[in-house]
Amino acid sequence: MIGTRLTDFLLERGYEVSYLSRSKKEDKKVTYYQWNIEESYIEEGAIETADYIVHLAGAGVADKRWTKQRKQVIIESRTETTALLAKKLAEIDHKVKAFISASAVGIYGFTGDRVAFEDSRLGTDFLARVCQKWEAAVDQIAKTALRTVKIRVGIVLNDTGGALYEIIKPIKMYAGAPLGNGEQYMPWVHIDDISQLFLYAIEQEELEGVYNGAAPNPVTNEEMTKIAADVLGKPLFLPNVPAFALEVMFGEMAEIVLKGSKVSSKKAQEAGYQFKFETAEAALHDLLAEK
Repeated sequence: MIGTRLTDFLLERGYEVSYLSRSKKEDKKVTYYQWNIEESYIEEGAIETADYIVHLAGAGVADKRWTKQRKQVIIESRTETTALLAKKLAEIDHKVKAFISASAVGIYGFTGDRVAFEDSRLGTDFLARVCQKWEAAVDQIAKTALRTVKIRVGIVLNDTGGALYEIIKPIKMYAGAPLGNGEQYMPWVHIDDISQLFLYAIEQEELEGVYNGAAPNPVTNEEMTKIAADVLGKPLFLPNVPAFALEVMFGEMAEIVLKGSKVSSKKAQEAGYQFKFETAEAALHDLLAEK
């Protein structure tokens, strides 16, 4: 989702864009290079021609129920891809200027009302451990003196899928309701802002280290649901969806929506990035109005 929008912004600014893909494809806009993680293979030319690497690969954390096997896929899809890129960067004569990697605000665990900054204590739940292993793999690249930026991505709001789609789907059917007690914070970010933040990290040579990729004004699940319903012109009259019902449906994965975190964007703003969508109202009006 981020890669597609980031590609649009890059092409608009005159960049040439290449993708690493498991299969070769023909595309007039981007060049596809093949890679195979199991075989430690990246097609020749992919890294040699790159000025910047943006690493967004990783199995979706909410795509399937968290079995033991699925958890391993979620971890390895992030750590092993990063390790392969690190290996190739060490082996190949290249001109790469910076390595920009995604991480996630899930690294802080579930903070409640406590605001999480980049140097805050880290969580101990499954997603927090995933992010910590992910970033540890990226740190191996940072040790080579290559400028490395890690952007801890929040809940991305997009009009074509993802979390927002799941929120508005029941609202459109007059069945919308907050989840659990509704008080859990959502560290949301508009798809354009998170994509532009990656672009900003590419172009601003002084940026290095970790930055939170969440909008300046987090809202609770209940607030987000009410704003979405208001923008769509739909009523909310059902009681909150009980936590136990979500736990029965999704198992351990239910914690993604039942627990939340309040994340600060102060560091990114102090580094000069200006969010286009600072409030959930502005973001949802842009994404949902007349749709």
